[in-house]
Amino acid sequence: MTNLLTKLKNVVYADLHEVLDQKEKENPISMLNHYLLQSEKEAEKVRKLVERQHALIEEFTREYQQSIELAEKRKRQAEIASQAGEANLADFAAQEHTQYADRAQHLQTAMNTAIEQLSVLEKKYEEMKHKLKDMNIRRLELMGRENVTRAHNRINKVLEFNSFSDSNFSRFEKIENYLDRLEQQVNSSYFRHTIDARIAELEKGLKSEESKSIL
Repeated sequence: MTNLLTKLKNVVYADLHEVLDQKEKENPISMLNHYLLQSEKEAEKVRKLVERQHALIEEFTREYQQSIELAEKRKRQAEIASQAGEANLADFAAQEHTQYADRAQHLQTAMNTAIEQLSVLEKKYEEMKHKLKDMNIRRLELMGRENVTRAHNRINKVLEFNSFSDSNFSRFEKIENYLDRLEQQVNSSYFRHTIDARIAELEKGLKSEESKSIL
C-alpha cells in the first residue's frame, strides 16, 4: 500500500512539474514574476526574524542587567548579615549571589552569541535584498526585451505580405482593396451625377470651335 501511494505521489509530482515546465515555456516572464514574488515573501519572513533577533537581544540585555543588580544586592546583603552575626541569612544571601552571578555570566555568553548571530543574519539579509533588487532589475530588462520582440512580431505579421496566402490577406491589403473599391464607387457616382452638365459643357465648347473655324 505504501509503495502504491509513493508511486501515485511521484506521478502527481511529475505531472505537476510537467505542467509548470509547459507554463514556463509558454510565458517565462509570468513564471519569473511568480518566482520573484515567492522570494520577496521569503525575504519578508527573514526581515521579521531579524527584528525578532533584535528583540531577543534586548530581552537578554534586560535579564543580564537584572541578574547583575540582584547579584550585587545579595552580595551586600550577605556582608551585612555576616557582620550582624546572622550566619543562616548570610549563607542564604551568599547562595543567591552565586546563583545570580552564574545566571548573569550565562546570559552574557548567550547575549554575545545572539549579537554575533544577528550580525551574520543582517549581513545575509542585506545580501538577499541586493540580490532581489538585481533580479527585479533583470526582470524589467527582460520584460522590455519581450515587449520589443512582441511588437516586432506583430509588425512583421502586418507588413510581411508574402507570408499570407491568397485567401488570407494582410490587414493592409484588405484596407487597400477596400479603398480601391471605395474610390471606384465615388468616381462612378461622381460621373453619374455630373455627366449631363459635363456633356453640355463639352458640346458648347465644340460649337464654339466650329464657329471660330468658319470665320
